[in-house]
Amino acid sequence: MSFRSSFLRQRQAGAAAALALLLAWQAPLQAQGLRLPGSQGGGSSLGAGSGYGQDLRDAASNAAASAAPGTRQADFIVALVNSEPITNNEVENRLEQARNFFAQQGQHPGEAVLRQEVLNLLIAERLQLQEAKETRTTVDDYTLDQAEQNVAAQNGVSVSAMHQELASHGISRDQFRRQLRNQLTLMRIRERAVESRVQISDQELDQYLREHPVDLGQQVPEAVNLGHVLVIVPESASGQQEAALRQKIDTAAQQLADGRDFAAVAREFSDAAEGATGGELGLRPVTQYPELFLEATAGQSVGTVVGPIRSGAGFHLLKVLERQEGGSGMVVQNHARHILITPGSGRSEREIAQMLAEIRQRVVQGGEDFALLAREYSEDPGSATKGGDLGWVGPGMFVPEFQAVLDELQPGEVSQPVVSRFGLHLIQLLERRQSRLTQQDQRASVREQAREAKVETEFAKWIEQLRARAYIEIRDPEND
Repeated sequence: MSFRSSFLRQRQAGAAAALALLLAWQAPLQAQGLRLPGSQGGGSSLGAGSGYGQDLRDAASNAAASAAPGTRQADFIVALVNSEPITNNEVENRLEQARNFFAQQGQHPGEAVLRQEVLNLLIAERLQLQEAKETRTTVDDYTLDQAEQNVAAQNGVSVSAMHQELASHGISRDQFRRQLRNQLTLMRIRERAVESRVQISDQELDQYLREHPVDLGQQVPEAVNLGHVLVIVPESASGQQEAALRQKIDTAAQQLADGRDFAAVAREFSDAAEGATGGELGLRPVTQYPELFLEATAGQSVGTVVGPIRSGAGFHLLKVLERQEGGSGMVVQNHARHILITPGSGRSEREIAQMLAEIRQRVVQGGEDFALLAREYSEDPGSATKGGDLGWVGPGMFVPEFQAVLDELQPGEVSQPVVSRFGLHLIQLLERRQSRLTQQDQRASVREQAREAKVETEFAKWIEQLRARAYIEIRDPEND
């Protein structure tokens, strides 16, 4: 199966993933103010696709929930799954998250039903992890490190600062990483066992449209490209230090007012990652910007500089570089190419990442042709012969971990090595445009909805198959 045929699809949170997130949504990462990728404030974003993707939000949120000490009480085994125990404390930790979530939604499911669903979820997780072990489906340290760094980056903190905050709530680094590895493994085994095998025929699509009438139009939000200068103010900064940093951002603002090039000011003053390349955040839907940025630039014309404005991270200057109107039936499309290398032949993911980093250097610094290198190195049979070209693709058609990186690139840029469920990639964005959806594009979008519905059905069948051949013992604590 080619990369394009299997990779060009949107992975929305399905029933199992949504339930997993639901049961962990009030996890310590949220309670402590640590924001999971893509979340807005403290509200639920079930089913939303942004940041590092729903998959990683589920994984990180579940990792924190599973690692959290919760209410300690005399522990005992409530179930055995192929001789592996599930303890009462595990059930209680997840159950507490579920109660909190439903309380926020104004819903009150029966306690017995909720407890049974939580136990079923934990049993399903154990079965999948056992299957992953049997099939040698693993997540190595490089992939785990990348996921951990992405969670920290989306919260605007370092990895060490994130773990200090978690430790203050009783969650050790080893606990969090162990559970995060488990959640990433669950994502990987689901992909390999179920998702990679599911396709939708034209007949199935027609049947889905008959059973689920949908509006094939699409309302696309306005897109904006902002220039950004950030002067970070550490949380521990004294009043004198903050005043000095305020002077720094004021100096940058004055230079812009005097007519200095924004990119030059960003390179000199900005502490943000994009500062080194001129401070441009890239054309993206307004839904992908922080509310603070949108409020500050609302109604401002192209060329306007706003700020300084203060956030929890520090002082910001923003320049409106470009605006594109949204509308019905419009979509922002990316034309990209990539190099895909899959783990195997004794190569670890860290070794592959080093190899791709060297290839990137040959392109960025050595001026070599990305397309020629894709033909030489890429293991994607669908695009390698075409120089890695993936064609014009609308948002959300790639899996989230790939799409999130693509959205951050500017035309001509080459990403750092990217880990996905398919392997490791280098991505080069060639062009970006806003285009009206064709009937074919619209059907493709509905095809993905139909495919996800089928994936959930097949996933449920697969879990039942795992249960059918497993030894599962549910223990009654009153009889122990």
